[in-house]
Amino acid sequence: MHSAPGMMRRMSPSEFNTAMIHFYRGEVQRSNTWRNRLDTTTNWAVITAGATLSFVFSSPSNPHFVIPINSILVAIFLLMEARRYRYYEIWSSRVRVLETGYFAHLLAPESTPADESWAEHLAADLITPHFTITEWEAVGRRLRRNYLWIFALLALSWNLKVYLHPLPARDFDAFIDRATVGVVPGWAVFVVGVIFNAAIALFAVGTVRLREATGEVLPKHEFSLRPLIRMKSWTAATTRRTTVRAKRARQRVRSGGSAGTTGEFKKIDVSETPDKDKRIEVEIRR
Repeated sequence: MHSAPGMMRRMSPSEFNTAMIHFYRGEVQRSNTWRNRLDTTTNWAVITAGATLSFVFSSPSNPHFVIPINSILVAIFLLMEARRYRYYEIWSSRVRVLETGYFAHLLAPESTPADESWAEHLAADLITPHFTITEWEAVGRRLRRNYLWIFALLALSWNLKVYLHPLPARDFDAFIDRATVGVVPGWAVFVVGVIFNAAIALFAVGTVRLREATGEVLPKHEFSLRPLIRMKSWTAATTRRTTVRAKRARQRVRSGGSAGTTGEFKKIDVSETPDKDKRIEVEIRR
């Protein structure tokens, strides 16, 4: 009875190319699915912001505090989209590794240097999936691309609403008095708004240098396979429990489902990345 590793070692070049093509198509489909989910979250933020501004400016008697409430809702949408963006980057980074390591060399073998480590990076990512970018970078990227302009529009609209309705404010003291919300004084509402928008602007600027998103369209010299290795060490603490659960599940499958047919596989630690110099020997009892 032939083992799975033995069959893989005897795979012909045409079979390998076919497998890689299907794998590439699957990863592209996954990345496109999560890319569409990013657009959906952005649409939610734009629609709610537009509806809020339409309501606030439709009548002088409509309250202005609806705009700060909508800003909080847009911030929640931003966090949701950042989480979706991290999942999108998993599949997008795999697509980039395939394109730069496999297809680029296949199309132009003379001009493209051979990179033998791309397969090891893919194997390591398939065995122990992990986020390729941090949550800080994901939030910063989506904030600069879309949400920064929405927050700026809401902030300007709030100031315009407080200033204009019901009549243009005579001075800054009258402006502060109009900003009062219930028992909260106007100066407190104004200060909280300034701190909130200033923190957003500082966060957008402070995360500009985080460029681990290998699936993004970046300059050529800024793309490398190293982020896959660095992010594996950075996210080790957060993915340890997930890795342990996956390891136990695989061990149960190998020792339970495979013992009666092909024998019992030797238990291995799936948290270890593949190494081309060290091969894992799998013992099979016939």
